Amino acid sequence: MAGASVETRGVTRRFKLGSEIVVAVNNVSLEISSGEFVALIGRSGSGKTTLLNVIAGLDRPTEGEVYINDRRVDTMSEGELIELRRKSLGFIFQSFGLLPLLSATENVELPLRISGYKGSDRTNRARRVLEMVGLGRRADHRPYELSGGEQQRVAIARALATQPELMLADEPTGELDSATATTVFTLMRDLARDEGITILTCTHDRLVMEMAARVIELSDGAVVEGTGDVWGRVQTRERSVFAAPTGDQQIQGGVSSLIGADSSVFRDRRDDDSEAGSKQPAAPKPEQDVPPADAEDADPTAWARPKDE
Repeated sequence: MAGASVETRGVTRRFKLGSEIVVAVNNVSLEISSGEFVALIGRSGSGKTTLLNVIAGLDRPTEGEVYINDRRVDTMSEGELIELRRKSLGFIFQSFGLLPLLSATENVELPLRISGYKGSDRTNRARRVLEMVGLGRRADHRPYELSGGEQQRVAIARALATQPELMLADEPTGELDSATATTVFTLMRDLARDEGITILTCTHDRLVMEMAARVIELSDGAVVEGTGDVWGRVQTRERSVFAAPTGDQQIQGGVSSLIGADSSVFRDRRDDDSEAGSKQPAAPKPEQDVPPADAEDADPTAWARPKDE
């Protein structure tokens, strides 16, 4: 599978809010290569989601051009856009977007049904992508029977089901704890690397920024040249010992509830035990407030209850 290339040329999106004109995206030109994992960052209101919607054909730019695999998206008819989204695009949302009464398999089957897959082919494909994201054993569970991270992985499987060339994700870790978010985005990074899928995600999450191959920052709707305010502050801020691994680092086992933690900061008592060898623990000292075993030889007044005065 080859990922899609994405290009925007001078894209601007303006909205009319009462008597005021709001510029959500301002003259954005960018290029994303096939198979790249790109993080789109910026403060709230900087235009990230609007730009994502314009690229997906969910919104049309006021000015400018959008291309996916050299096909111009912003001038497509509604029918052409539907066909593009069915066959070439996968979407992952912050709120998962799963149907609560359907099982994981049935949720993944839904876009396959819309795309025309039939019967057993549809079910087999759904179960295959659930296996790919590590949820083969949970395939028959409904969303309320799954953890947040498992639900997001079902959402990733649903996005993968139709074998998209481009995956668009809008704050996909916003409702996840940091450990689960690490697991989810390690999976997405591996998909970009191994499956060749192009991934573009909006995020405020530092670990996503560090896992991405490239970071593009928006400010007031425009692309920031060089290191912007948000990305600059993230890079200069000291990392926590619990931070996710970056680059090609692999998560080492041993601290399952602290995924990505630096285990060297924890002292392992098993090391002390191995150093101690065959040493026997020292016998506990006798309690001072317990009478000696040979109580007959002891001073009886030493343990007598004090008389009331």
